[in-house]
Amino acid sequence: MATFHFDLVSPEKLAFSGEVDQVDVPGVEGDFGVLAGHAPVIATVRPGILTIRAAGKRERVIVLGGLAEVSDKGLTVLADVATAIEDLDRAKFAETITEMQEKLAEKEGFELDNAIERLDHFKSIQHELNATAMH
Repeated sequence: MATFHFDLVSPEKLAFSGEVDQVDVPGVEGDFGVLAGHAPVIATVRPGILTIRAAGKRERVIVLGGLAEVSDKGLTVLADVATAIEDLDRAKFAETITEMQEKLAEKEGFELDNAIERLDHFKSIQHELNATAMH
């Protein structure tokens, strides 16, 4: 399988940089996979789990929004937050979800719609983490 260069960057650090076989990105308009030779595209990243496949290994990283750009140089994801699943404090993540739910009552209109959508993404991440923990 042909490889391509992938950089995952967050404000805190360069979370990943190297040659990969495939990257699955959680996009706002739907999840998408990137392989070598992918057409150029810029997409908004939604909160979700980004999967990196390289040299027969799979690494999963939680991203909480950002931008993805595929070019002839490879894929770059500029994530608002990027945390390896094994580094995630699951109890704190659950607390964040509870706090988000409690704050919904303070919002209305478009702000409420955005808060519900973000909460749904966080719950989806939590559900996937819980499903993975059982396997």
